[in-house]
Amino acid sequence: MTKDIASYLLQELMQTAFSVCAPILLTALAVGVVVSILQVVTQIQEMTLTFVPKMLAVAFVITLLSNWMLDRLIGFSLYIFTMAASF
Repeated sequence: MTKDIASYLLQELMQTAFSVCAPILLTALAVGVVVSILQVVTQIQEMTLTFVPKMLAVAFVITLLSNWMLDRLIGFSLYIFTMAASF
């Protein structure tokens, strides 16, 4: 395995990891910002108010996109195994 191939595989790994994690992280970020703005406007400083909506939104996104995430991970795994078999 050359440095170019290893670099390419690392690039593909990072792209796959970011594409699988991005919807979850962006959902948590968006819900966190909305809840924080709501807390500032209403002056309610309750810690569970930030945690519970984020947890529910992330669970919803994982449920909604789990098939797509699994397909991406399986596709990447098969690609890595075929690349490894060719060496």
